[in-house]
Amino acid sequence: MATDTDYTLIYNARIVNEGSTFTGYVVIKGEMIDSVEPGDAPASLIEGAAVRIDADGRLLLPGAIDEHVHFRDPGLTRKADMATESRAAVAGGVTSFIDMPNTVPATVTREAVEDKIKRAQQVSCANYGFFIGATNSNLDELLAADYTRIAGVKLFLGSSTGNMLVDSESTISRIFSEVPALIAVHAEDESIISANRKTFGEEYGEDVPVNFHPAIRSRKACVEATRRAVEGAKKYGARLHVLHISTADELQFFTAGPVENKKITAETCPQYLLFCDELYPKFGARIKCNPAIKRAADRDALRKAVADGVIDVIATDHAPHLESEKEGGALKAVSGMPMVQFSLPVMVSLAVEGTFTIEQVVEKMCHNPARLFRIDRRGFIRPGYYADLALVDDRCEPYTITSDMVLSKCAWTPLEGAPLGARVDITWVNGKQVWRYGVLFSSPAGKPLKFNHNL
Repeated sequence: MATDTDYTLIYNARIVNEGSTFTGYVVIKGEMIDSVEPGDAPASLIEGAAVRIDADGRLLLPGAIDEHVHFRDPGLTRKADMATESRAAVAGGVTSFIDMPNTVPATVTREAVEDKIKRAQQVSCANYGFFIGATNSNLDELLAADYTRIAGVKLFLGSSTGNMLVDSESTISRIFSEVPALIAVHAEDESIISANRKTFGEEYGEDVPVNFHPAIRSRKACVEATRRAVEGAKKYGARLHVLHISTADELQFFTAGPVENKKITAETCPQYLLFCDELYPKFGARIKCNPAIKRAADRDALRKAVADGVIDVIATDHAPHLESEKEGGALKAVSGMPMVQFSLPVMVSLAVEGTFTIEQVVEKMCHNPARLFRIDRRGFIRPGYYADLALVDDRCEPYTITSDMVLSKCAWTPLEGAPLGARVDITWVNGKQVWRYGVLFSSPAGKPLKFNHNL
């Protein structure tokens, strides 16, 4: 318990943590959570606080950890950069991110990872971590990497933005058998995609309508690649994390249960829980992403898998592009969409509607990323943990997302026009308020994430 006046008190909050929700209060001292208590805060504690926040019954959540973002820094900063996207993150209650390696140059060496860390130290409002990318020829770099500073290895089994496809079976086998860290996989079968692309190209030329995107990057391409990845991980005992699951069929390869007990885990994204292929005529290439958004039945099955514990993590695959780059059809428009700013409000809104419970949202977006990547002292509201927190109003007047709300550099969102029933009022990163009632405090507050892969 705090014993002097140099503390922040958040009281009258509905605290959501480790599977339960209770009314209570949290004391922050410096960067850390000092105490978490149920019930009413003593009057003396309220009076003595240097900063006091009356939550007035709002939700107090651990800050979300988005373990799958593309912040485009370095080399693609016309679309986004660590400064702009970390601001968008904290505005949405995301206090930590893990960035993917398909930048320019690609993050496929230890030196490139360190360069990203140095850049983040200068500009990031959120805590930061980075993957090192696998190629057909950089196994020595992967094996020499310091996985207390690196989140894991990103392995592309299908080409995507940046085209870091690994198609050498011997290299894939060695990665699975020798890398001492989590291996995160983009699982789509490139041969199936190429054949589909050729078929539709022969019929439509370069102007394949965007609604054929899920036929080109097909269900079969996802299922076959995921099956092979899971078989390889089981054969070699690797820790495998399959990213952005988009089909009901892939769920057969995963099991329900606590993430701590699994070596093979699954992620999905808000876009796969919200959209379906019936919406391509309305949204066009704005919802074009890899893997492709599939059918309504897939969306519904993924929602159930989140609730049942088969899907372990919800992350965004935040992939901003300029609006001009989203023009064209299935072959010309680039794939990816900005999602980090609105992911937590969207998921809390779905909880308000009854699609999920708020405890499930916190487990998938806060607790499980910390568990999966074995992140030091983050992802939970616990004494002795970093004070990464989000105060969320789930009883606010419903509002509509507009383009002028977007903080990402690309300045658009596929969620424009969507109604929300939750709003992030305050975000703390390492004990500092970085977002408060629509005002961004942009001084860098983030710290490097520390990973404990050997636990």
